[in-house]
Amino acid sequence: MREIMALDGNAAVAHAMRQINPDVVAAYPITPQTSTVQTFSEFVANGLVKTEFITVESEHSAMSACIGAAAAGARVMTATSSAGLAFMWEVLYIAASYRLPIVMLDVNRALSGPINIHCDHSDTMGAREAGWIQIFSENAQESYDNFIQAVRIAEHPDVLLPVMVMHDGFITSHAMERVELLSDEEVQSFVGEYKPAMPTLLDVHNPVTYGPLDFYDYYFEHKRQQVEGMAHAQEVILEVAREYEKLSGRRYGLFEAYRLEDAEVAIVVLSSTAGTTKAVVDKLRAQGKKVGLLKPRVFRPFPAKELADALRHLKAVAVMDRSISFGAMHNAGPLYLEVLSAQRIYGGNMPVVDYIFGLGGRDIVPAQIESVYDDLFRILETGQVERLVTYLGVRE
Repeated sequence: MREIMALDGNAAVAHAMRQINPDVVAAYPITPQTSTVQTFSEFVANGLVKTEFITVESEHSAMSACIGAAAAGARVMTATSSAGLAFMWEVLYIAASYRLPIVMLDVNRALSGPINIHCDHSDTMGAREAGWIQIFSENAQESYDNFIQAVRIAEHPDVLLPVMVMHDGFITSHAMERVELLSDEEVQSFVGEYKPAMPTLLDVHNPVTYGPLDFYDYYFEHKRQQVEGMAHAQEVILEVAREYEKLSGRRYGLFEAYRLEDAEVAIVVLSSTAGTTKAVVDKLRAQGKKVGLLKPRVFRPFPAKELADALRHLKAVAVMDRSISFGAMHNAGPLYLEVLSAQRIYGGNMPVVDYIFGLGGRDIVPAQIESVYDDLFRILETGQVERLVTYLGVRE
């Protein structure tokens, strides 16, 4: 039966993993992800799942073990954060190249240095070109729902790509919230029994090679096949979301638009900060100001046309980035660069500005978000953009 529980984001994902009951989980502890696999290891120890839980000596080993298990035909999961994700770097690309439907939670945390254990998005933004589907979560409920959906997305025969689900370190990972869990039977029925779409290493009747040397004679074609998998992913994400809505009553898409339809200006921001921004939108709406929010859920594949269409009617847009793309145009953030490109390619000509915020876990408060909306209305009044990139809340 369904159950409502008080859970933090990490525990919510651990319960999703328990209900999915994967064949193999290989993981290494790292703050602030640790409690996810620690909680899941208790489920293993208590006999609540049949999972083979592999404790390894590093995150590189964790992903390597996941790759081996997935290539052998297992349904595989893991979780990590920050430097742990960076330590997986080489094998992240291998998992995607081998088209292995691994599902991983990344609890967003700043990358060193200096060393920092708090939230920003530099870890997964650094991995955005590794060939993984990337789904961001605003709160614990979304993390739970996204993780369950990720299994179906990754394993779809038209996709066959690994998926990383993200939520914000400490803000979501360790904050207790109301989470509605589906019943174990509902989750098992939704994800179904895993039947690998390709021959596996243990299929003696259909021999297959994983990890060969792949020179210029075929490497290019294999990369092109990955492109096709990513191209199919967007429709599969929506298809899975429609099925999940019928089951859970909770609607998901490529992004969430909040009070956007009649807005004049809007903010685009990922993850937990979207929740704070919704409160600011409601406050400013009560003052008669036509403001809105767009919260991307799917960052890879980036839904450029759909996002551009949703923003097309606005007079000015601010993107808020919790990471920096060093050396990119104006050292802007990666979300800004994607949104700006989408607007210009698909006909949007409104001013689009970027705000870098919250690096290393620095708080973002409602007054700062209000100041972003104030800046957008100032752009409308003056017709001038003073700065393309603003560092919000930094001591200059």
